[in-house]
Amino acid sequence: MSARFRHFAAIDWSGAAGERHRGIAVALCGEGRGAPELVRPGHRWARAEVLDWLVSDLPDDTLVGFDMGISLAHADAGAFFPGWAESPADARALWAMVDALCAADPHLGVTSFVDHPQAARHFRRHGAREGDCFGGGRGRFRVTERAQEAMGCKPYSNFNLVGAAQVGKSSLSGMRLLNRLPARLPVWPVDPLPASGSVVTEIYTTLAALAAGRSAGRSKMRSFAELNAALAALASASVPGEGPLADHASDALLTAAWLRTTAHDAALWSPPALTAEIARTEGWTFGAR
Repeated sequence: MSARFRHFAAIDWSGAAGERHRGIAVALCGEGRGAPELVRPGHRWARAEVLDWLVSDLPDDTLVGFDMGISLAHADAGAFFPGWAESPADARALWAMVDALCAADPHLGVTSFVDHPQAARHFRRHGAREGDCFGGGRGRFRVTERAQEAMGCKPYSNFNLVGAAQVGKSSLSGMRLLNRLPARLPVWPVDPLPASGSVVTEIYTTLAALAAGRSAGRSKMRSFAELNAALAALASASVPGEGPLADHASDALLTAAWLRTTAHDAALWSPPALTAEIARTEGWTFGAR
């Protein structure tokens, strides 16, 4: 696997309302020890621009990590939306459904999906609105999220749309993007890992922070000094700069360097709990064991 990829990109994603987002950052690095760099530093990305970059400007043989959930829990109940006759059969069908129901929502937004009378039953939404199929507690989790938990992370259910740490809307908006990727950009493990070319996968930036010696509770780095200490732990050159740094940027920069150090590890492409059925329906987070 060591020569499989020549570039490594990490995308800190956002599901917030509106067109452009401070919370989106794209970082890229090549082989070796060179420092990762932000793509279009200072730019406020629109989600559609990230899609355009992936389609038109992505370097050859890039492993692209998206900090979002690429699917919803399925294994725990045998369906994404138990009791809904139109519940999709697999992840790709889920992406297509979300994209189709939100066709009128601008900027890859997902309001129409979470407000859909059947879908809404399964989500916890703002205004103390909890669907009768949400399940209570912290919500439903995928198998990969349980694996993250066992590693010391604190994942959130993709069915939770409430709170600063919620990941549901970013994951759903990401599904709209995934549905629009060309076939030449496979999404692992929903799609098999091809022998060559670029690949998109799910990441969880906390896993990169853990690998760099930080704890889950201290995974956010808000200064160049913190980021560069973490990069040094991954044998990466430092990013030039000093003073404060937005954690979205530091997350993307560190995770790009982390992907470079881990992409060669064959075990991470075949975790024990990743069955063919889980790959097809729930997907997986690269690096979760």
